[in-house]
Amino acid sequence: MDVSLGTIRAVMTVRGKNMVATIIGFFEITIWFLAVKDALNSESNSLWIVFSYAGGFAAGTYIGGIIAQKFIHTKLGIQIIVHEENQSLVETLRNHGYAVSVIQAKGANDSNKLLLFLEIDSQFIDHLEFLVKSQDPKAFIVVNETKYVQNGYFRSFSK
Repeated sequence: MDVSLGTIRAVMTVRGKNMVATIIGFFEITIWFLAVKDALNSESNSLWIVFSYAGGFAAGTYIGGIIAQKFIHTKLGIQIIVHEENQSLVETLRNHGYAVSVIQAKGANDSNKLLLFLEIDSQFIDHLEFLVKSQDPKAFIVVNETKYVQNGYFRSFSK
């Protein structure tokens, strides 16, 4: 439990949510202290205590990562490069509620490309990827986590 909380605390800290991270950290260390106190005061000198704690640490890391992915959403900056003839992709994305900015670009051998810019909530990344790949399996997609966004339009309805 303490390791799962530690993973979530680290994510909150990176995202600038310091008060939430502080509260989580308090409970994390309380649980850690109680577990270590019991392990150190045990009559047994067995390595099973060490392996049990190490296994719990590994499981907590895994579970904390899953919790963070499922429940801690963030904004993602997406850049997609497609051939110019895939203009219909822009309309498809807009029809599904995504705000898309488009820039004309040149690829290798002066080929005409479109550079699409989107800012989305992380919960929609799988849906967006499905839409893009269904129309252009060779689309070049770059995803970055966004620290701060001001103004703009965000898709707010469910998949």
